[in-house]
Amino acid sequence: MDTDGHRAIHGRITAHLQRGHRDYARGKLRFDPAYAEVARLLGDSDTDLLDIGCGIGLLGFYLRECGFRGAYRGVDVDAAKIAAARAAACHYADLCFEAVDASVLPTFRGHVALLDVLHYLHHADQARLLHAAAARVAPGALLIVRNVLRDRSWRFRATVVEEKILYATRWMCSPARHFPCREEVEAPLRAAGLDVETRPLWGVTPFNSFVIVARRSR
Repeated sequence: MDTDGHRAIHGRITAHLQRGHRDYARGKLRFDPAYAEVARLLGDSDTDLLDIGCGIGLLGFYLRECGFRGAYRGVDVDAAKIAAARAAACHYADLCFEAVDASVLPTFRGHVALLDVLHYLHHADQARLLHAAAARVAPGALLIVRNVLRDRSWRFRATVVEEKILYATRWMCSPARHFPCREEVEAPLRAAGLDVETRPLWGVTPFNSFVIVARRSR
C-alpha cells in the first residue's frame, strides 16, 4: 500500500474516535510499525483474532481497513478504553470489545495478538498469560507478541523512560512491572508446542520493541 493509502486509512480511523484520543491515534498509526506488521502477517485471513490488551481498538480498526476478514474480539482491563473502542466500532463490521482482566481470558480458538502487554505484569503472571494465549491458538494460526525486551541497549533505557511518562500521565493505568528478556517470552511458547521466531520491530521509534511470531503447526 502506498503512502496516500496509509494516510487515508489513518484519517478514517481517527475520524471515528473520540476527540481526546485522536492525537494519540494519529501518532501511533503513523509511527508505530506494529499495526502494519500484524496486517502483513494476517493478510486477508478469515480466521478469528483475539486481541489481548486492545486499548481503544486501533488494531481491530486497522485490520478491517486492510482487508482482514476474520471476526475480531478485543479485551482490555481498562473499561474506559473499551467504551471508547465500542463507540468507534459501529463503523466496522464484526468487532467485539470486552472489559476483562487478562487473567480471565474468554474461550477462543484462532489467531491471538498480544501487543505491549507483558511488561505490565509480574514475571509469574507473564508466563501464565503466555501459556493461556498459546492455548487459544488454532492449528495453522499465529500468536503475535510485540513487546519490549530487556537488554543493555540504549533503546531499552529509552523505553523505560517512556513507560514512566505514560504512567505518570495516567494514560496507562498500571506501571511497568517486569521487562522480560527474549528467553522469558520464547520458552513458554515453545513449551506450548509453537514454532517461534523473534525479530526487532523498531520502525522509526527509539524503543526496544520486538515482534515474536509463534505458529501452531496444522
